Amino acid sequence: MKNELVIVIDFGGQYNQLVARRVRECNVYCEIYSYKIDIEKIKEMNPKGIILTGGPNSCYESGAPTYTKELFELGVPVLGLCYGAQLMSHVLGGEVKAAPVREYGKTEVIIDKPQSKIFENISTPTICWMSHFDYIAQTAPGFEISAHTADCPVAAAENVEKDLYAIQFHPEVLHTAEGTKMINNFVKNVCKCAGDWKMSAFVEETIQAIREKVGDGKVLCALSGGVDSSVAAVMLSKAIGSQLTCVFVDHGLLRKNEGDEVEAVFGPEGEYDLNFIRVNAQQRFYDKLAGVTEPEKKRKIIGEEFIRVFEEEAKKIGTVDFLVQGTIYPDVVESGLGGESAVIKSHHNVGGLPDYVDFKEIIEPLRDLFKDEVRKAGLEMGIPEYLVFRQPFPGPGLGVRIIGEVTEEKVRIVQDADAIYREEITNAGMDRSIGQYFAGLTNMRSVGVMGDERTYDYAVALRAVNTVDFMTAEAAEIPFEVLQKVMSRIINEVKGVNRVFYDLTSKPPGTIEFE
Repeated sequence: MKNELVIVIDFGGQYNQLVARRVRECNVYCEIYSYKIDIEKIKEMNPKGIILTGGPNSCYESGAPTYTKELFELGVPVLGLCYGAQLMSHVLGGEVKAAPVREYGKTEVIIDKPQSKIFENISTPTICWMSHFDYIAQTAPGFEISAHTADCPVAAAENVEKDLYAIQFHPEVLHTAEGTKMINNFVKNVCKCAGDWKMSAFVEETIQAIREKVGDGKVLCALSGGVDSSVAAVMLSKAIGSQLTCVFVDHGLLRKNEGDEVEAVFGPEGEYDLNFIRVNAQQRFYDKLAGVTEPEKKRKIIGEEFIRVFEEEAKKIGTVDFLVQGTIYPDVVESGLGGESAVIKSHHNVGGLPDYVDFKEIIEPLRDLFKDEVRKAGLEMGIPEYLVFRQPFPGPGLGVRIIGEVTEEKVRIVQDADAIYREEITNAGMDRSIGQYFAGLTNMRSVGVMGDERTYDYAVALRAVNTVDFMTAEAAEIPFEVLQKVMSRIINEVKGVNRVFYDLTSKPPGTIEFE
């Protein structure tokens, strides 16, 4: 399944996961590593190709992320993107300087070498996404310029003999009109990958690997009812059957009626043959979160308390050898383990386990997959579409959709507002066309007038984004009449709310969740 590997070397670029995602769209397996990875480790992996990401630094400055010249002498095709292109040129004897004109945004790129393996079937001019302060002033020896723009003489260059390609723009972002085709050209035309990494093979091989790893051991699965943990639970169930116990912790931070819905699907009356235990720990979590306002502290408290509850349940069951979690690849990278990007989330247990965890080992069967790949795996295993396409929900739940202190009253407010919002989005026929949507509770209280009386209540913020991979996102365009209906219902039906906002922030600079 993974006999063809392309690796992404991360130099701190914000789009590193998108690069890997685009490679996987070519049905080629891809992983992300920090630029600090040792050259010997790369040789051991024997990749079919290497891609260098963008980054915020100037490659000619002292202390800037770099890599040894040996990387370009392995005989493995290398594609440098933005900073990666500049670094390749710099290390191999070219010249990189501060650009007289900074390019940012959609830019017309002229293809000078249409016969290039990278630019096969690419139109000229083509619209690409530029974002750079520096530029390649002089190509490295052996390189030929293959594209330019009005302000950038070297938009792309290549050394065909050594399979080295430098691209100044970002083909991985959707703003580059033919970017996916360019990456496909590198993977197929240059790296000679067959592109036979299929989800059916991933599911089959993962189930087999779980059986071999677990043996006759007992496994405890952290089941939240979300897409990731549900797919992980069904995968484990298919692999080891009755050796699996699924514990569902209702921490009181779930969506409205969600605890009962999860039990209906996975509990004794559900369609899956799982050992299902529901733990009602709502008050325990509320007590722990009392007075806490800082987002990271809330995440860590919720994450640690989760583990403690599981430890207690494990002791009741007896010996438990493994804990299963629905960690996915963006969690791994955003927790600082995959590449060079800053730690964005700490509640994922890949990076935030408490010091003492009473399990032999953690199994994360989905840690190599992006969100849409998880859904494909779920469908491959016969999980119903309504479960597979359920709205994403963060591990800390409403704890990160309530700004400031979490209280039982605030939870009720956001649950009711969110239920109304989701109901109206479904009524408008938009529930499958929007990537993610939810209501959050701001910490702002303001004066209003309701029923001829002065009020001093909270403001609810509505979030809806369109996204392919959850790495970047744009605010969804929801018809004004739909937003007005949602606003009217929330203010009339949810006690404690007198204002409703719509969040227009994209990712980046914002995150999809509020905290």
